[in-house]
Amino acid sequence: MPGFWARLAITALGLLLAQWLVDGIEISGVLSLLLASLVLGFINALVRPLLIILTLPFTLLTLGLFLLVINAAMLALAAFFVPGFTVVDFWDAVLGSLIVSLIGALASWYIGPRGSVEVVVIERHRR
Repeated sequence: MPGFWARLAITALGLLLAQWLVDGIEISGVLSLLLASLVLGFINALVRPLLIILTLPFTLLTLGLFLLVINAAMLALAAFFVPGFTVVDFWDAVLGSLIVSLIGALASWYIGPRGSVEVVVIERHRR
């Protein structure tokens, strides 16, 4: 369960940063931010894999660039379902999804698959 809360907080941080950097993304309050993070997590877990499989030939044809469109669509879909969370146009959704994805990738360096912070200790062997 700690992993769920950590990933929810990371997504919320990414959305908050996206709102701050992209003019076309607006989140009206903390409740909308948390609800948007939750809905985006569910959409990315349920809808995104199906959409990736259905568009696999086009994704391969564009050398993976179509995944940017899929990520932007997932962010726009979350904005559709969450009151107080708006994404104005396609390019704002693309920039916002890039920001949320980068924050998630950076946080994944520090958070393991179980959602706990992992510390790697490298010991030098003495001869």
